[in-house]
Amino acid sequence: MTMIHARDISTARLVLVPLRVEHADEMAEVLSDPALHSFIGGSPDDAQALRARYRRMTGGAPDPAVSWCNWVLRLRDEGCLAGTVQATVGPAGDDGALVAEIAWVVGTPWQGRGIAVEAARGLVGWLAEQPDVREVIAHVHPDHHASAAVAAAAGLAPTDERQDGEVKWQRTLAR
Repeated sequence: MTMIHARDISTARLVLVPLRVEHADEMAEVLSDPALHSFIGGSPDDAQALRARYRRMTGGAPDPAVSWCNWVLRLRDEGCLAGTVQATVGPAGDDGALVAEIAWVVGTPWQGRGIAVEAARGLVGWLAEQPDVREVIAHVHPDHHASAAVAAAAGLAPTDERQDGEVKWQRTLAR
């Protein structure tokens, strides 16, 4: 069974840095806008709640066949954090192939600058380098046009499938 572990991923303007509990204080500010929860529900976590969440996330998935890979987005020139990307990687079948379900969020002050697109492309490119990952999927709310644009820019295409009201986007990786 192949376990996938997050490592630094570099893009033109970003470094995707594996998530650490210590990121919680800065990320609480990055993710503090309630508008970020318009499509996913809930409300922003404070630093203490994020620290607890990040502790659980960095502890790994309860299922040993699943890898939780989480990153914060560090802007190279500005030196600050601007969002997150994640990939939950698990078995796609009995043949050892893996599927990665990805997601992204960029703090409101950094939106509209192509950061989510750059981060998602970097993440999908990195996943394509992992030998057993065969498919990348994302679930996008049908009214979240910006997120749909990110998925499309990362090479995913919408399917007719829905999960919890969200459209399943998919990309099969060439091997």
